[in-house]
Amino acid sequence: MGQRVLVTGAAGHLAAALARRLADDPAVEEVVAVDRTEPEHPLGGARFVPADIRTPVFLSILQTSGADTVVHLDLLATPAGAGGRGRMKEINVIGAMQLFAACQRAQSVRKVVVKSSTAVYGSDAEMPAVFTEEMAARGQVRGGYAKDAVEVEGYARDLTRRREGVALTILRFANFMGPRIQSSLTRYFSLPVVPTPIGYDPRLELIHEDDALEVLERVTREDHPGVFNVSADGIVYLSQALRLLGKPPLPVLPPLGRPLASVLTRLRLVDVAFDQLPLLLHGRVTDNARLKRTLGWEPKFDTRAALLDVAAAERRRIEEALS
Repeated sequence: MGQRVLVTGAAGHLAAALARRLADDPAVEEVVAVDRTEPEHPLGGARFVPADIRTPVFLSILQTSGADTVVHLDLLATPAGAGGRGRMKEINVIGAMQLFAACQRAQSVRKVVVKSSTAVYGSDAEMPAVFTEEMAARGQVRGGYAKDAVEVEGYARDLTRRREGVALTILRFANFMGPRIQSSLTRYFSLPVVPTPIGYDPRLELIHEDDALEVLERVTREDHPGVFNVSADGIVYLSQALRLLGKPPLPVLPPLGRPLASVLTRLRLVDVAFDQLPLLLHGRVTDNARLKRTLGWEPKFDTRAALLDVAAAERRRIEEALS
């Protein structure tokens, strides 16, 4: 029998792409894709099951599937898309609690892969130049998406303490970038004029969607337990990123950043988690050496190339619209 995989968050671009890839792998017997809503992206040969991981029915789905590998990608980064901060926390944290409780009871589960974020390290003026995986979540991570990610990681570790024989892989992704994926940062960079904080030019690192997908596929098909930063090589400053994308900046006083973000969110131009605004002041850089060494992996796109790929895709869209 081949590997049987259950993927959560199937309505998202990354989860749908992973489900398609795994379903095309002859060594994978079945892929079950789960989400609360019907996926907008094709799932290929994966079987979609509509379900909420917060409800008891999920345990039945997991047990019936016979999945030996669970890939948990249902971690929401922005409140507007979830229906508010309260619902976002419920989906992220309560959902993870219920998911891992189900994994504990489903005897077929042998491996769990969890999508987390480099946001767990925080972002402030006193942070180290580079974060490694050993650095615990910092004291300023008190709420929002970053706190959710910290709690999800904690519940995942609790699972391995309660249930022997379950291998756990936690992937702390940098901000996603690519021509197809939608995130708060891609929407921010898609604005015709991009607000930037006066007096700050943060260092940014990204991960291209194709590289993120490759890492997810590798750790799902192979056994690489542990915690890994998943980020591209190199950094760019915010001002450099805007030049690469051909976007004019709109300098804004930092105290006005949150009110402006609130207005842009209400207009549905961006979807901002306010706790992540410090990233645009102080930036954040992580060390990806552990991932590269363990997987023998090299990202195809560095941070600069990821931005250039987005810029090229935008030019193609404009040319197609004008032709």
